[in-house]
Amino acid sequence: MTVRWGLIGASTIARQFMINAIHAEREGEVVAVMSSSAERAAAYAKENGIPKAVSDLDGLLGAGIDAVYISTTNELHLEQALAAAKAGKHVLCEKPLALSAADARKMVAACSEAGVVLGTNHHLRNAGAHTAMRSAIKEGLIGKPIAARVFHAVYLPEHLQGWRIQRAEAGGGVVLDITVHDADTLRYVLDDDPVEVTAFVQSAGMAAPGLEDGAMCIWRFRSGAMAQSHEAFTVRFGGTGFEVHGTEGSLSATDVMTQRPVGSVILRTANGAQELTFDRGDLYTRAVRLFHAAIRGEGKPSATGEDGVWSLAAAEAALESARTGRAVKVDAGLEV
Repeated sequence: MTVRWGLIGASTIARQFMINAIHAEREGEVVAVMSSSAERAAAYAKENGIPKAVSDLDGLLGAGIDAVYISTTNELHLEQALAAAKAGKHVLCEKPLALSAADARKMVAACSEAGVVLGTNHHLRNAGAHTAMRSAIKEGLIGKPIAARVFHAVYLPEHLQGWRIQRAEAGGGVVLDITVHDADTLRYVLDDDPVEVTAFVQSAGMAAPGLEDGAMCIWRFRSGAMAQSHEAFTVRFGGTGFEVHGTEGSLSATDVMTQRPVGSVILRTANGAQELTFDRGDLYTRAVRLFHAAIRGEGKPSATGEDGVWSLAAAEAALESARTGRAVKVDAGLEV
């Protein structure tokens, strides 16, 4: 079966990653792109070999598509996802799903009622490094996880320094851009839910007044495990990494908080150090493959709508903690 995709948003991430990922899957086809600017839509379609360019949502939803990929600014996700679900289209949406967990739950409910698949594009779940870490923990190789650290302080490239650092109303700021990813990756690797967070944010000179360009969070998980995370737009030379420490060993991963299938994972136990091997396939191709399978009724997307609610609820709690100066409970508001 062919899955015909429509792109809601003529975005950089779609051009760099998603279009190729869709074409990499034999049944995937990009048939239309929408931008609020007709000129941008036409130029983008020509540049990327997309047959149809439209400048409104109705035009895209009526273009003979089966699924949409939403990569517009964050404040637009809710309305666009609800319209797609109403039209019977499957929805793969960039993180965060919306500006609030309450709105994200509306998206989950609408897609469920319409009988369409909803996925959140948390690409880091599709990294072979993180899957290898999750598997090692499940196999008991480090005993019981007790602590973790995520290093995800990077430098936001100039061509992306638009709404993310200038428009609070669009969902800008590092917490809704990167902390949501780290919260989700911690949930995935640890197979555990955060229940509380204490967070601090900063404006180190890149973000406009009222927006944060750095954050540090301390998370407490349902199992009792704790985690630290550092997110930033302003760190040029820090590198990224992810550590998990257990009662019987540790996992240390470097250069893995990225869109590329790179990095390394070292397992350290009483037996010494061992580098783990892992799949180095493209993260976005795996996301599309699992999404197509979910459309066929074979499993779930790599990150479901519910996963997107969890990560957004965690980010909301982090922002509230930073604002109030106290620890805040993380509540996704989903039925267990």
